[in-house]
Amino acid sequence: MAVMKFGGTSVGTAGAMQQAISLVAREAGKGAPLVVLSACSGITNKLVQIADAAGRSDLEEAMRLAGEVRRFHLNLIDELIKSDELKKELADSVEQFSARLEMLVKGVDIVGELTERSRDMFCSFGELFSTTVFAAAMKDQGLNAEWVDVRKVMITDDNFGFARPLNDLCEANVSLMIAPLLEKGTTVITQGYIGSTKDGRTTTLGRGGSDFSAALLGSWLNDNAIQIWTDVDGVMTCDPRLVPEARSIRVMTFSEAAELAYLGAKVLHPDTIAPAVQKNIPVYVLNSWHPDAKGTLITNDPERLSGKSYDGLVKSIAVKKGQCIINMRSNRMFGRHGFMNELFGAFARFGVSVEMISTSEVSVSLTVDEKSFSEELIQHLNSFGEVDIEHNVATVSVVGDNLRLSRGVAGRIFNALKDVNLRMISQGASEINVGFVVQESEVVTAVRNLHREFFSGPEDAGIFETPAGTP
Repeated sequence: MAVMKFGGTSVGTAGAMQQAISLVAREAGKGAPLVVLSACSGITNKLVQIADAAGRSDLEEAMRLAGEVRRFHLNLIDELIKSDELKKELADSVEQFSARLEMLVKGVDIVGELTERSRDMFCSFGELFSTTVFAAAMKDQGLNAEWVDVRKVMITDDNFGFARPLNDLCEANVSLMIAPLLEKGTTVITQGYIGSTKDGRTTTLGRGGSDFSAALLGSWLNDNAIQIWTDVDGVMTCDPRLVPEARSIRVMTFSEAAELAYLGAKVLHPDTIAPAVQKNIPVYVLNSWHPDAKGTLITNDPERLSGKSYDGLVKSIAVKKGQCIINMRSNRMFGRHGFMNELFGAFARFGVSVEMISTSEVSVSLTVDEKSFSEELIQHLNSFGEVDIEHNVATVSVVGDNLRLSRGVAGRIFNALKDVNLRMISQGASEINVGFVVQESEVVTAVRNLHREFFSGPEDAGIFETPAGTP
């Protein structure tokens, strides 16, 4: 059995949803899959806007946006469902969800306060809408499918906005509510991103929550594969908006995928990968519009990695824009223990995450997200020594197997960057990451030169693929 997770763009229109249904039907021929859906593209953002409008007592705006969400899903039903009887039944379900959404808007407006608990409730409607329509459309086409409310299964703590599942309880629920349906050949349609506390209050799992849900459910079912269906051909060698010649990566390790996600690449969030790593379940990142493309396999299986992963192989280039460098110089650092502990304690106090760091005997340079930068933080840092700031920079990271232990790779990296002004250099502690900082205006030059250096040789055949649909 497999878990199939479809992102928002893969169910964002009637055509996209129909394409996803055909993929589910194809998989069902091998064994009933568990299907995990995100909200239709753009709907979660709209629900957040509704929540914010309700929170500031802009009732008119909140109700207008709620009406847009309602009409979107009713139009989806009109395009997708052929049976008049089922169409009416499904429209009634959408109206019921919409009525509850509007009731929530009015409740928040009356109270005059938007809590994290209320925000989670707002956000949950996206997945409830999309899965209800999807399951009905499958039945309309004569496919054996059943809708399951994941909130009965995914029991979490009450950390609203970033809830964590109670694993033992969830695994027992999966065995009781989902596994029997799959075993008798029924495809199960459920939601990603949401869950509920033991007393039934709706929660959300935070960024990457739908992928995380899919990986968790796959690990609890001990499935043989987790499929993440998106609108791209797997994980790419770099952002194709920066380098049109970017290629998809056939196979990579869990560590490489996690490192790329931390470093800013648009791949699976590290939390998503963790449950699959624990059970060593392969994760496939696939293109719903080009289902026969190979996509990317993420695994630690030596046999699957054979010939496609070896020391010194650069797999991808990640970019994180919107950074700033904080440079500090202080004679207090020289030969004194505890200085770095005090320094990072200051960042922790202000809730600022450090992205990249480079040090010497009397200086330290580090990068933080530009949005987290504040004058209060800088004033506090001035107590440690001389501080200056460089704005409008980006981190560029080269990721691959054991780069630190591979001869010649560093030379190739810096030779490719000979025309770029490097503001900072940092060797990742993980052995698979070499990073540096450049001005944002030089990102395109840096990435294109690196891509030309590492991804233009014939020896890459079988490791990287030209994306499907590329002329």
